[in-house]
Amino acid sequence: MKKRIKKISALLAMLSLTVFLTACSNAPITEHSTGLWDGLIVLNFSRAIIWLSKFFNDNYGIGIIIFTIIIRIIILPLMIFQTRSMRKTQEIQPQLKALQQKYSSKDTETMQKLQEEQRKLYAEAGVNPIAGCLPLVIQLPIIFALYQAIWRTSVLRTGHFLWLQLGAKDPYYILPILAAVFTFFSSWLNMKGQPESNSMTTMMTVGMPLIIFFTALNVPSALSLYWVVTNAFQVGQTLIIQNPWKIQREREEKIQAERDRERAKQKAIKKAKKSKRK
Repeated sequence: MKKRIKKISALLAMLSLTVFLTACSNAPITEHSTGLWDGLIVLNFSRAIIWLSKFFNDNYGIGIIIFTIIIRIIILPLMIFQTRSMRKTQEIQPQLKALQQKYSSKDTETMQKLQEEQRKLYAEAGVNPIAGCLPLVIQLPIIFALYQAIWRTSVLRTGHFLWLQLGAKDPYYILPILAAVFTFFSSWLNMKGQPESNSMTTMMTVGMPLIIFFTALNVPSALSLYWVVTNAFQVGQTLIIQNPWKIQREREEKIQAERDRERAKQKAIKKAKKSKRK
């Protein structure tokens, strides 16, 4: 539990620090922008959105939506890898809890033994505990680059989409609400597919939508639009790749198969004992 809290705190701290750092530069992005961040990443994000928008009569909102979908498709293999790793981690939770109970003492030797046994269990199950952080690490620079591409490109910052001015906050709070709703459904679907829930997963299911909501209230609506699309995409991706009802059915079938094998084994033992008596 403490490790998870530290992990979440570190990620939130990294998010806050990076948002602060990216907000420090307000120089306009132009074709003359140079450097790895401005000239290679932010400038090309800006160019890509503007180019995509031209197919829709310079509708920059649609350009951002298409750009977001393309980004999600590009990182889809990584998300699939993370999803499979997460499922494997969920399936070995009972064994992890058993190890924690077995090595519950807090002395150094016991703690080292627990870590060693956990590493063995992860290796046998083919689980990489760090894999769960990779999608977040990849998506954070994308979010920051998109923020700066919009804020530092005049035509995007002043562009309009439906009721929105892309460089300003959503005046009706519709996008922050949608972003929070899709984040909740994405987290809820993931939690529903777990063999068992705990206070941490419940807290994250409720807490993450609130964090997204309050953050979306204070950022350009273009960034809120990105969150709405990416989290809606995540919901669809979860239903297709990690459908919780399918996972639960497979898990129940596996448990039933194990019970059937155990019954057959006990029946064979009883039959063998009867044969010996005769």
